[in-house]
Amino acid sequence: GALASGLGATAAGYFVQGWFKFGGVEFFKVNFAKQLGERRAWDNRTSIYLASSAMAEFIADLFLCPLEAIRIKSVADPAFPKGVAGGISHVVSTQGVAGLYAGLGPILFKQVPYTMAKFAVQGKAAEAIYASMGLTPETASKSTSLSISLGSGVIAGVAAAIVSHPADTLLSMINKQSGAEATGSTTSRLIGLARAAGFKKLCTVGLLPRCVMIGTLTAGQFGIFDTVMGALGAEKFHFHNPDAPAKH
Repeated sequence: GALASGLGATAAGYFVQGWFKFGGVEFFKVNFAKQLGERRAWDNRTSIYLASSAMAEFIADLFLCPLEAIRIKSVADPAFPKGVAGGISHVVSTQGVAGLYAGLGPILFKQVPYTMAKFAVQGKAAEAIYASMGLTPETASKSTSLSISLGSGVIAGVAAAIVSHPADTLLSMINKQSGAEATGSTTSRLIGLARAAGFKKLCTVGLLPRCVMIGTLTAGQFGIFDTVMGALGAEKFHFHNPDAPAKH
């Protein structure tokens, strides 16, 4: 049905985006920390989380945007070509390449704050959980660390869902527009849609199921990422407090 028709684009889009996002955040975190040194990196760790996640998300969204447009159009329009390649070809032939990126502004508006909240909150939540247990990422067992990743992931997912929900609603609306509705700049269309819907509706309609879904999904993402890193023999980067007692 309609759901299955959008599944290929959904899977492809979020696989590519997830690869660039999680890998990108680690890459930028490590490089920021190297440039700043241990003390300054620790003191500015929240800013590093926010900057790293924003940069990684921007890159990831350049790959996600065309696939997200195809997904929404294929679900909204039963006559839309099936398959990612066919969908992209159809949009390019009818709307030009710009048609694939009509939703880039809304995606950035939704995804960048979402990802910034997700990684910053997860980092803070994990740090607080480790501290409450008298542990550090270095002293905790693998199973304990995985449990902390899952728990902090749920907290981060709920926070990120709340932050990004208004933009997520607008993104769905703008991609469903066609014909005369789809004329004008993306910004003017977004403003018109926001005015028509109203702030309360944008912030609250569908929020609870989205919190449940994103909380669960985010916990799984962090759990999988940590597991894959461990399986590859790589260690996830953790900020180190230079004032912490040395391990014996």
